[in-house]
Amino acid sequence: MDMQSMAILILLGGFGLMVVLRVPIAFAVGISSMLCLMYMDLPLITVCRQLIKGVNAFSLMAVPFFITMGILMGSGGISNKLIDLAESMVGWMRGGMAMVNIVASYFFGGISGSAAADTASLGSILIPMMVDQGYDADFSTAVTITSSCEGLLVPPSHNMVIYATTAGSISVGSLFLAGYLPAAILAVALMIGSYIISVRRNYPKGEPFSLGRFVRQLGQSIWALAAFLIVVVGVVCGVFTATESAAIAVVYSLIVSLFINKGLDLKGVWNALGDALNILAIALILISTSSVFGYCLTYLHVPTLAANAITSITSNRIVLALLINVILLALGCIMDMAPIILIATPILLPLATSIGIHPIQFGIMIVLNCGIGLLTPPVGGVLFIGSAIAKLPMEKVVKATFRSICA
Repeated sequence: MDMQSMAILILLGGFGLMVVLRVPIAFAVGISSMLCLMYMDLPLITVCRQLIKGVNAFSLMAVPFFITMGILMGSGGISNKLIDLAESMVGWMRGGMAMVNIVASYFFGGISGSAAADTASLGSILIPMMVDQGYDADFSTAVTITSSCEGLLVPPSHNMVIYATTAGSISVGSLFLAGYLPAAILAVALMIGSYIISVRRNYPKGEPFSLGRFVRQLGQSIWALAAFLIVVVGVVCGVFTATESAAIAVVYSLIVSLFINKGLDLKGVWNALGDALNILAIALILISTSSVFGYCLTYLHVPTLAANAITSITSNRIVLALLINVILLALGCIMDMAPIILIATPILLPLATSIGIHPIQFGIMIVLNCGIGLLTPPVGGVLFIGSAIAKLPMEKVVKATFRSICA
């Protein structure tokens, strides 16, 4: 075995072994990269340089702001308002509360940009509410966790910012704008499946639709929905950058939570900032160590080797696109979202662009596939949150999720 092949084996094999041994992803990425550099007899000062280079990007400044904004708005009492708005829109249908869950996730995703935050915030309210109205607990949980994937596609998704930074030369505004339609299609597909199951199981309907009630609930939710305009319209129209919009959105969410919704006091703000700091610390460690990993991949020409290996299987563009999706889905079963974006993007993006997939389209693909991975064992973070809220075994929730998908 030549030196290059051995170095690749140390890098990827060491990383895979540590993942199996349940070493935290950030440490697994960093340690395998260091071992690879040591084997190749490269100076370890490269590790320090790449760690700093990984987080030394202006666009990454938007990530802590978006995370803080989502936590402030989520803790500020907007969940109930968004649920009421969704209920006034679709609650009249058969299985109305399932529809409310899906639509509310679309709205809340535009505030938090996080599937985990969506599940924790809306699930703690809607799952008990649905069970009390006669819905099965496993179905209620499955609807909650699957609809949370919409939030990953609806701006402001900090995972999209991470992808844009990793891919390079990608417009964050264009990526934000591209997420709305796929998220809406996903929501409609989930609503169709939920309606079929609701008819079969004779789940209840809500109150008849009332235009006056809808307008009233829209007025009460307008302060929360205005966050969409600040982030998306401002960036897309070129009023300010993604980082500037994120900073403005934090100030806006603080004002709304403290003085308009009055769902937070100063102590609550302090706790929310602490939660944001914990999430941010994990994200930045992953980004910095993944920069070292990416350097090793590039140095060893792994993206080119991977592209050649995949294209040797077939030259059909459709089959290659399907293979890329299968790879991302498989990675989602064993890794969390941010590491997949950071590690897989340098490898798969060149292959995707070579078969005509636009980098923005690939960004939507990787985010959605990683979102599905959050629902699958053994590393399904959203799956675990939903199971904990509903107090159901994970296996039962997984079965209900597959039934919902196949409906």
